[in-house]
Amino acid sequence: MVTDHRKQPRRRGETLNAAIFQAVLAELAEVGYAGMTMERVAERARTGKASLYRRWSSRMQLAMEAVYHAMPDPSRPEETGSLRGDLLALLRRNAELLAGPAGEALRGLLSEVLADQSRMAELRRLSHGSGRRAMAEVVRRAVERGEVDASAVTARRLEAGQAMLRHQFLSHGVPIPDEAVVEIVDEVLVPLLLSPPAATAGATGSR
Repeated sequence: MVTDHRKQPRRRGETLNAAIFQAVLAELAEVGYAGMTMERVAERARTGKASLYRRWSSRMQLAMEAVYHAMPDPSRPEETGSLRGDLLALLRRNAELLAGPAGEALRGLLSEVLADQSRMAELRRLSHGSGRRAMAEVVRRAVERGEVDASAVTARRLEAGQAMLRHQFLSHGVPIPDEAVVEIVDEVLVPLLLSPPAATAGATGSR
């Protein structure tokens, strides 16, 4: 039996958006990104398909916004009091997210857009750079505490941990073992952030 949404209580704004996002995450968990459709999301959210298309022009845009809406605020990552502790907390949280609907969406989205550069650019735009912003905040705190020299903070170093976690996820699936997270932090990120930037290291070695 098809639900007549016109007879349902009318919802607007954030209330309707929240119901739609919840429906997206439930669909991702149940049928995966490949099986998720605007029609299924609308039915689960008890709204009309037109309500979705007025807000999101594509399934990709809707899935990305729902996933990032569910993620913690990247400007306020967990604070443990040490660089290593903060890095472990951040990557463990991201590993947990990748094991759920967010990871299912990411895997499906990548398989759909990798061959299309314009859609890949759209996916990067929709990602909001939240992983890098969270990492930047963790490192900023470490600089304030005197654990990290500000000159050692570069764009590539901020991207390294998240890139390695994504590689682990895409290559080996989920769940991501905690030992893999610890190895990324202890063998790569901490040594990288505690060493001088490449240009400085080269200049020092040439003296």
